[in-house]
This record gives sequence, C-alpha cells and structure tokens, in this order.
Amino acid sequence: MALSLSACLALVAACTAQPDPDEQRLLDAGKDPQNWLVSGGDYDGRYWSKLNSVNTTTVKDLKPAWSFDFDTTRGQESEPLVVDGVMYVTTAWSKVFALDAATGRKLWSYDPEVPGEAAVYTCCDVVNRGAAYFAGKIYVGTIDARLIALDAKTGKPVWTVRTAEPGTSYSITGAPRVMRGKVVIGNGGAEFSARGYVTAYDAMSGKLVWRFYTVPGKPGRPDNAASDPVIEKLARPTWSGEKYWRYGGGGTAWNAISYDAELNQLYIGTGNGQPWDHVARSQGRGDNLFLASVLAVDPDTGRYIWHYQANPGESWDYNSTQPMILADLSIEGRIRKVLMQAHKNGFFYVIDRKTGKLISAGPLIGGINWAKRIDIATGRPVENPAARYLNGAYVVKPAAFGAHTWHPMAFSRQAGIVYLTVNHNAMMFRRQNDFKHLDGGPTNTGVDYLARPGEKIVMPKQPNPPYELLAWNPLTQKAAWRIPTSDPAGVLGTDGGLIFAGGGVGVGYLRALRAADGAELWRYHLPNGVMAAPISYSVNGEQYIAVVGGSRAQQFSSTAYAPHPGGVVAFKLGGKARLPADPDPAPPLNPSATKWPAARIADGGALYLRHCGRCHLPTGMSPNVIPDLRRSAILHDRETWKAVVMDGLLKGNGMIGWRKYLSADQAENIRIYLDSEAQKASGPMGAAKAGHATGPEQ
Repeated sequence: MALSLSACLALVAACTAQPDPDEQRLLDAGKDPQNWLVSGGDYDGRYWSKLNSVNTTTVKDLKPAWSFDFDTTRGQESEPLVVDGVMYVTTAWSKVFALDAATGRKLWSYDPEVPGEAAVYTCCDVVNRGAAYFAGKIYVGTIDARLIALDAKTGKPVWTVRTAEPGTSYSITGAPRVMRGKVVIGNGGAEFSARGYVTAYDAMSGKLVWRFYTVPGKPGRPDNAASDPVIEKLARPTWSGEKYWRYGGGGTAWNAISYDAELNQLYIGTGNGQPWDHVARSQGRGDNLFLASVLAVDPDTGRYIWHYQANPGESWDYNSTQPMILADLSIEGRIRKVLMQAHKNGFFYVIDRKTGKLISAGPLIGGINWAKRIDIATGRPVENPAARYLNGAYVVKPAAFGAHTWHPMAFSRQAGIVYLTVNHNAMMFRRQNDFKHLDGGPTNTGVDYLARPGEKIVMPKQPNPPYELLAWNPLTQKAAWRIPTSDPAGVLGTDGGLIFAGGGVGVGYLRALRAADGAELWRYHLPNGVMAAPISYSVNGEQYIAVVGGSRAQQFSSTAYAPHPGGVVAFKLGGKARLPADPDPAPPLNPSATKWPAARIADGGALYLRHCGRCHLPTGMSPNVIPDLRRSAILHDRETWKAVVMDGLLKGNGMIGWRKYLSADQAENIRIYLDSEAQKASGPMGAAKAGHATGPEQ
C-alpha cells in the first residue's frame, strides 16, 4: 500500500532525527575525560578516568594545585562534578558550590536552608554524596527531602519539588541521576518510619512522571503508581501481619541508582527492612520483597522488569544500596552483560543485567557466618539459622556496618578488575522482645547490640587494621591483591596505571597505588579525613585529581580533634598551593569524681545507644563531626543539659529536644552514663584532675 506524502516525510524525519545533544553528552561521558559529567564518571559507574598524564612515573610530582574550605564542620561524602572547567560540589546540609576547576575560586554558592531539626531523620549525619548535571542545570537533593534544580551559571533555583511530605521521616543524601529527560531520586529513612520509593521528575519542569514503591503499603489502598501491579502480584504475598504497612517497612533507595543506556533499563538498589528484626516487622514470615534487592525498571514509565533479592527476609541492615558497576564480561566463552555489586553482607555479586539471574557470588572477607554460601541455582543464600538471633544473642559477621557499603569502587575494563575497600567487622544482635515503634526521632531497629551485665559475648578475632583495599577479579571471585588500609573510602582508577583512595579520621590523606600490584607510589597528608571517591579531570591540558575531605561520620578514632571545616583539594603535577592547617586537638575529657549508681549508668547507656549513639557514636567518642559528649562543657551543668536534651536548645544545629521520648530522669541518666564513660577514658586519676565536685550523686 502506498504511503501518503505526509507519512513519507514523517518517516524520513524520524530516520534522520539527531539525538538530543544534552542527553548525548551524558551518554558519551566516558569518552570525555576532561570533564566528570555524571556520578561514577560514566553511566556504567566505573570510576575510571582515561587521563594518563599523572601515571606511575610522574605521580611523585603530584602536589596541591588549590584547596577550598566549606562553611561546615559536618560529615563530607560528596563526589564533585566538572563541566567545562567548572566544578560543582555539594556539602553537608545539602549546600552547593560552583568553583573554577583550575583555581578553586568560588563562582557561586547555594544554601537550601535546611531546618536544623531535619537532621534527626538521618542515620549518619547530614551528608550529601553529590549532584547531577543536565542541560545547563544542577540537581541536588536535600536533607529535608526536596529536589532542587539550579541554573548552572548562576546557582539560582529553577524549580523545587518536595519528594516527601514535610515532617515525615524521609531524607535525601544521595546524588540524583538524569537520563532520557528525567531526573530520578530515592530517599533514606528506613531506620525511622519510612516506606521506600523512587520518583522520576521531568528534568525541565520538575513535574512528576512516575513513582515506584519498593515495599507494599496498606492493603486495599492502591498508590496509583507504576509499582501497583507488581506490588500486588509479587511483593505483598511475601509480607505478613500489619506492622509493616503501619510503620513503613523500609526498603528506601538512598544511594545506588544506575542507568543502562544499551538496554534502556534503570537499576535501583533498595535498603534494609524497618524494623531490622524480621519477626517484629513481618511475623518472621516471607521474603519481604523488595527489601535488599536490585530492581530493574523502565526509565520512561517505571514499569517493573526484574528483581534480584540478596537477602530474603532481611534482618541485619544488609541493604543493597552499594554502588553498581555495569560491564560486559566474557564468561564461559560468551559475552554476558552484567551488573556487579560488592554487598554489605560480605559477598560480591555478578548478576545478568538482562534478566536479573545470578551468575556468581563469592565472599569478599573471611569468617562470614550468617550464610555458608550463595546458591547459584536459586540465587538464595544458604543461611545459618542461628544468625537470625531468634533464640537469644548471636554475633554476626559482617556487622550492620557491612563488609562494603556506599563507598564507590573502580573497574578497569582492560584488566577486568574491580578495586574497592572492605571492612572486617562483627556485631551482636538480639531481639528487643519489648520493642515498640516510636515516631519522630528515635530509630526503630528492634535490635539490641550490647551485652547484658555479666553476659560474656565472644567476638571473632579481626585483622588490625580491620580494613583492606583490594583488587577483585569478578570472574574468579578472588582477590588479585589485598593491602591494609586505615579506613573505608571511595576509589578512583586511571589509565595512568594508578588507583587513588583516601582515608583518615580528623586528619587524613590521599594516596596513589600501582593498579598492577597495590604498591603505594605516592601519599599526601590532608587536614581532613577522606571517605568520598576522588575524581579526575583536565583544564587547559593539565590533569587534576580532586577529592572532598571532611569529618568522618560513624567512624572511631584514637585521636580526638576539634571541629574543623571540610573542603575540596585538587592536585596537579608541579602544584604549588599550601593546604590549610590541621585541626586543633579536641577539648580534654570532662569527668567528675562522682561515683554513680550502677543501675543509673546501665539505664543511661541503654537509652544513649537507642537515642544518641547513631550521631554521637557508642560511648560518646565522636570524631570531629558532632561533639564528643564526654568532653562537653555542659556535662556537669544539669540545667543546661536539660535545656539541650529535653527542650531542644540546639535544634538549629540538628539536636532536637527529646521530651516526647525521654523523662527528665532518663535524660539525667544519659548524662550520668556519659560522665562514667569520661571517667573510664580518663583513667583512675582523671576525675580528680578535672576538678569537679566529688561526693554522692548530684
């Protein structure tokens, strides 16, 4: 049948239409090494630069080119972007800076003015892991769950949307992702009262395009979302009871989102259950889809394609939000399109990204005891039943901190090797038989982590230090090399034959290793610890290595430092910049000499762990992110302590008042517990030296 003239013209236009240049630029990001246009360097998330001026021979001449200090001392996890000589970097409290990438000169800054009390809904400080760029706009998510588009030239807001209702327990710490004219963002909050979902917005207007919920909501109440069919068909039958939908269920997608342009699939890594305890959450029944899973959906519609669940009935905070690498690997004589993920649970997964079928899974660390292995035929773990802590305390390896978590890893296509940091750790789990869900600020894990008075808990022997940087072969599921490292951190690889990674708490370093064997070739001292992945870019033909440093949230240190601004440092061959001075030592421990009743210390310790420890760390030994309360000037001022802890005197800094959850006696017991910890840390003479009043309980 003959075509009409208009039909012929439409066909010709369709065949000759050029792809949108802004979208094509992101698709070609890996071919544009002078820039760092997307998180991970390219859509495959390889954290690998083709630049090679800095190489195994020249790296000895790498020196600071410039540095820029942020205006906050809080945790820093950001991965900068570089677009045509301009660096866009996010900081704590979701702020954004645009800097001249050759000099560090500030071009503009943007402060979304996040309310301080929003910090209570973050598990691990008010961090931000980066922005997204598209078509002259910078996109950033905020701690109070807004998504904002900024004009890349001026920093002025173009549009703002709320991704969650104000006052709910959602936060955003991860970087948005942009593809096919849409910006996609998830959220955090699974330790509180959150139900996970991912949303796609029109990148130009901010209009909602689709939303996908990762766990079921209230039965009989559809969400009118892209996830509705698969939630009812696959997910809801794997949940039991009503607590999960009353309290959220978890499954938040707070970090890992990857786009596969070749297959036009979007991969989403989902989070842990809420509460962690499977019995408290779902009566101990069912796989609880789609917790701890990788989901593949259609980026245009949000339609479900496939899923792979690493931890059915998730019970240990083993989320699947770790970075994902997309690659083509030759496996058993044929090319397989794979997705690779180093999981919190200690196994390295290679998954067929067309189908979601597991190809292989190998242990990254020794001593994993929650499962014997991963069954390749079924894709399910062969679990150790005792690890589910149904009959009392059980020490699980790895801990909830994970063998590997959000820190980016690098992949060399040429060598076929993944470079990443791992953590050897273990943790005691015990069910809270009296667990009650609390809305607002407290975490709701349903788990106790401390031994009871007189109880002996044997922890497995761990290497010292407990961290390693390793080169992992995904085909053999074995390490090509392993070397000790001081801390977990993101990794960058380059065609110069180098692997860059940082570390440190309070003060830190960046170092370069030879990719072939892990030999350290270069190290530079920094005035801040480093968690984030470095990036590489070039301006006027000069290669730069840049990294964000700042206080390390959720890390321990034998040396305490005063709060110190984070910042970004850029290096180049022959650089001549001087870095800021190291932070000052922290104030001394501030114990009294009072002998406190053991019962009050024990009660205060349990309360502290649930309400305070996630920010101030166990025993109060924060690094320089949030005050070490053993050193606090108000530790012996009962009235000021009450004003802060109960009344929210410092809520603008993120310290809400806890009057809704604590009685005055309980707040006082927390103070007593911290004083007792200060006394322990000071030694036998510490209290007398401090000069506080001695005698009976005050």
